[in-house]
Amino acid sequence: MSKRLLPVLPGSLLLAMIVGIPLAGAQERPRYPWSGDWYLTVGAVGLVAPKFEGAERRAFTIQPIISLGRQGSSVPFSSRNDNISLAFIDTQTFRAGIAGKLVFRRDGDTADELEGLDPVRFGVEVGGFAEVYPTDWLRIRGEVRRGFRSHEGIVADVAADAFTDLTPTLRLSGGPRISFASQEYFDAHYGVDAEDAVESGLSRYDPGGGIKSVGAGGALTWQTTEKITTSIFAEYERLMGPAADSSLVEERGSANQLSFGLSATYRFDFSLP
Repeated sequence: MSKRLLPVLPGSLLLAMIVGIPLAGAQERPRYPWSGDWYLTVGAVGLVAPKFEGAERRAFTIQPIISLGRQGSSVPFSSRNDNISLAFIDTQTFRAGIAGKLVFRRDGDTADELEGLDPVRFGVEVGGFAEVYPTDWLRIRGEVRRGFRSHEGIVADVAADAFTDLTPTLRLSGGPRISFASQEYFDAHYGVDAEDAVESGLSRYDPGGGIKSVGAGGALTWQTTEKITTSIFAEYERLMGPAADSSLVEERGSANQLSFGLSATYRFDFSLP
């Protein structure tokens, strides 16, 4: 029987095992889950939209755009409809992470149609998002968010966008959207209790949960520079279910919601140890 218990190893491999020298070609693993190169996109959108959800009259507003992801994954598509999102899973065909949305105060100062109704307080919706690219020209994205302070309901949005490059810097995109919400959300935005009915003159309304709206939107996006992106867009929503049936919409508003505007973003690149 041979007295040699260990296989013969090449000298360079044996030395590397003993002193811990990495072999040529070996890939160094990140120190932490967040280590590596990242990008942060910030910007704003100026749009002409209904004065409140369900309103017939429109007004000009400004909203923030914030997105975070890993460099190198080359996000094929993004939309101004995407709420504030931080991606922790980021590949060529799939992204997922946390998402949030600001909910601005809505009361009688917002529009005369809201006089006498309980205000919707300033707050946030926080949850998660996931998006998938089944082809190189289509993105499907979903968000589920829970309200805090402004309401205690759940909101879910799903959108599909097809996109094509007209030139190397000009992109056309668009597709359908659908939104759902819980009873707590509809009650805050569309409910009219007995006291509200007396104060506002609207018919009493006690909503349930369900589909909130369906619609479609499109955008023309220009890669202005390597880091700056601008776009023009238009969106149409048709309120459905508990939203469309609300006395606020039927008596003082409209189920047809149209918005359009301009957006601009700037990308910052950075690295984390």
